Amino acid sequence: MVISINSDLETAIDTAAKRKGVSPEELALTVLRERFLHARPFVPRNDWDRALLAAASDCGVSLSNEAVSSEGLYD
Repeated sequence: MVISINSDLETAIDTAAKRKGVSPEELALTVLRERFLHARPFVPRNDWDRALLAAASDCGVSLSNEAVSSEGLYD
């Protein structure tokens, strides 16, 4: 597989790789592995975690700050 990236992403990867002291290719592969191979669903470990999950609900999209400001509430 060959992945083409734009110059902005290449610069960001190069900068992050230099900070970590690894090659850009190694960093990109590590991030891809973490994202796609190690992604596991959240499993509640105790009653607190279960209560938080039970209280959560999908509310659709987040409203912007302007929409929930005092001025936005009256529009």
